[in-house]
Amino acid sequence: METMSSASASAAVGAPGNASPQSDSVEEVQGPKLAPGFAAKLNLTVDLILMTAVLGTASWLDGQLTPESGWVVPSLVLTSLMTWIITGTALCLYDSRFVERSKLDHVALVSVATLAVVTVLALVSLALPERVTVTGVAPLLIIFWPVALLLRLFVFRPVAAQERPMDSVLIVGTGAMGRYTGEDLVRRGRRQVLGYVRFHDDTGSIGELPARIMGSVEDLEHILRNTAVDEVYIAGNTLKQGESMQGAIKLAERFGVPFALPAHSFRLDRARPIERRAVSDGFLHFAAVSPKPHQMAMKRLFDICVSAVALWMLLPLLAFVALAVKLTSKGPIFFKQLRVGQNGKSFYMLKFRSMVVNAEELKAKLAAQNEMSGPVFKMKNDPRITGIGRFIRKFSIDELPQFINVLRGEMSIVGPRPPVPSEVAKYETWQRRRLSVRPGLTCIWQVSGRNQISFEEWMYLDMQYIDHWSLTSDLTLLLQTVPVVLTGRGAS
Repeated sequence: METMSSASASAAVGAPGNASPQSDSVEEVQGPKLAPGFAAKLNLTVDLILMTAVLGTASWLDGQLTPESGWVVPSLVLTSLMTWIITGTALCLYDSRFVERSKLDHVALVSVATLAVVTVLALVSLALPERVTVTGVAPLLIIFWPVALLLRLFVFRPVAAQERPMDSVLIVGTGAMGRYTGEDLVRRGRRQVLGYVRFHDDTGSIGELPARIMGSVEDLEHILRNTAVDEVYIAGNTLKQGESMQGAIKLAERFGVPFALPAHSFRLDRARPIERRAVSDGFLHFAAVSPKPHQMAMKRLFDICVSAVALWMLLPLLAFVALAVKLTSKGPIFFKQLRVGQNGKSFYMLKFRSMVVNAEELKAKLAAQNEMSGPVFKMKNDPRITGIGRFIRKFSIDELPQFINVLRGEMSIVGPRPPVPSEVAKYETWQRRRLSVRPGLTCIWQVSGRNQISFEEWMYLDMQYIDHWSLTSDLTLLLQTVPVVLTGRGAS
C-alpha cells in the first residue's frame, strides 16, 4: 500500500472501480488455494533432491563412486545437505512468507547458502587423504546455484502466491483507512480479514467493506477473548480517534496480540519514507514478544530434529506403553484433547490415555476437590487415573505422543503448556499473553515443582519465559527437565 493517511486513503477508496463487494469468504471469490507454507516445503524438498543429484552425478563422472571410496561420497553428500538445511534455517531461506521478499533478496540468500556449502566442502577436502578428491564444488556453483535460484524465482515464488492466507487479522476502524487496509490485505492474499471493529465516529459505508463488522471498540476485549487473531490493524485517524486507538493498543498489549498502527498521520503528496520496506503496507507493526526471526527459525529446526529422533529412538517404549494401555483398561490408546495454541488457535493435543474413558464427565463431580488455585484442575489422588496411567503420568511418559504435535508445528519442545479452552475462558486479561508464543512440552513450571506451585505463580513463570526467551534459555530448561522427568518430581 502506498504511504498515505486517512485523508489520502479517502481519496483512494473513493475512486471508481476501487470498491470491493462484501464477502464472508475471500476464497469464494479467488477460488481454491494451496495450503499455507506448501511452496516453501516443496522448494526445500526440490533443493535437497537437486543438490543430491548434482553431487552424486559429479562424483560418478569423476570415478569416485567405487568400493574403495566407501563411505566418503555419501558422507560428503550428507554433510552438504545438513549444511544447506542449517544455513537455510538461520537465514530464514524457507520462511513461508518468502513470496513477500524482493528478487534481489532471494538472489542474496541462495548465494550465501550455496557459498556456505561450498566452503564446508572445501574445508573437508583439506582433511581428506590425497587419493580422495571432492568434485562437488564446481558443479554446485555452475549447475546447482543457478538452477535452484531460477526455480525459486520463477516456479516456487508464483506457487506461493496461490497459497491460502496464513494469518487472520482484525481491523479496528471502518472509515476510509480501514476499508482501504482491508482491500489491500485481500489483494495481497497473505492475510485473511476476519472482520472489522467500528470506532464511534466512523462514517464509512458498511456495504463496501470486504468483511463483516464484529462490533464496536467496546467489544474489542470480548472479540479478542473469543476469536483467534494473529494481528490487529488499528486503522484510525490519530488526530480524531487517538484516545480510542490508545485504548485498543493497551488492550492488544495486555493480550499479547501483535498490532499495527498507521505509519503516517498526515497526508504525503511527494515525500516517501527513506526505508520503504519497513512500511510497505502503510503500517508500523508492533509485538509484545521480541520477534527474533533467525533464532525462532533455529528453534523450529531444533524442534523438528529432536522430535523426529525422539520418536524413532523411543519407538519400542511407545509400542510397549500403547500395548499396556490397551490391555489394562477399556478405551482408546491415545487421548486427543482440544487445546489452545499460539494466538488462540485450537488444536488436538495427543497423549497416552491415563484416565478412564469418561474422565471428562467425572471432572465436574470432583470440582470441589480441586487442589489448584485458578481455572486449572489438579488432584494428587485423582480417582479417574488408571493403574498404568499413574505410572506413565509420574514420569511424563503419557506426554511422549506430543512429539507428533511438535512435528506438525502445533507445539514446540520448550514453551508454556497449552491450556484447554475452558481454562482460557477464565483467564484474566494479562494471563492471555501466555498464548502469544507456541506452546511446548516443558517450560519453567515443569522444572519448578509443577503441581506444587499455585496457578498465579505458574502464570508469572510463563510470562518470565516469554519476556526473556532465547535459545540458551531453552537449552537450559531442557537440561533441567531431564532430572525432573526421571525422578517424577512434582507430578501427580
